[in-house]
Amino acid sequence: MNLTESKNLYEKKNFARLPEFGKLAPEAFKAFVQFDKIALQEKALSAKLKELIAVAVAHTTGCPYCIDLHVKNAKNLNTTKEEMAESIMVATALKAGSALAHGVNALNAYDETADEELYKEAYFSRLSEFSKLNGEVFSAFINFDTLSLKEGLLSAKEKELIAVAVAHTTGCPYCIALHVKASKKKGATKEEVAESIFVATALKAGSALAHGVNALNAFDEA
Repeated sequence: MNLTESKNLYEKKNFARLPEFGKLAPEAFKAFVQFDKIALQEKALSAKLKELIAVAVAHTTGCPYCIDLHVKNAKNLNTTKEEMAESIMVATALKAGSALAHGVNALNAYDETADEELYKEAYFSRLSEFSKLNGEVFSAFINFDTLSLKEGLLSAKEKELIAVAVAHTTGCPYCIALHVKASKKKGATKEEVAESIFVATALKAGSALAHGVNALNAFDEA
């Protein structure tokens, strides 16, 4: 293939190749499809909220196929464009926030702290130091983060559950602890938190599988 040749790597029609994995790796494919279906079934959390969580997580995994699929699923469950936008703003805040939260480790590294523990909950208290190091930008982020998680069309509890799911895809231990505790304060049960985590798990795994259609295309072209 000529590398200078113009080619769209992501097209909706590519997703139609996904069932091929059912022939190439049947047991694993069947097991994933079953897990994915159960994870998104309505239980403690409504099917609509689970699809909104899926939309948010799809924006953190960066999977265009997942975005297209779950936005349509959410719309079919009477999700408004405004509700969808709120879920995406939560995802945006959490993805950006995870970078800032890991900044406390950067402060430790820069200061050459002697502590062998790379992650301690106590380190999070250093976050406010960024207000002195880059005050205007830090203040702007805090304002955005606060507004994105403020109750709107989606309740504060729903937004915190979305945040919990996204935090598990960004892999930020500070964000996980913060938003699990916040969701509990907003009335979320442990079962609801667990369901949000399983939606995140299904979407993170699903994004890998969805990108597999590009692998099939690449293999066939080699």
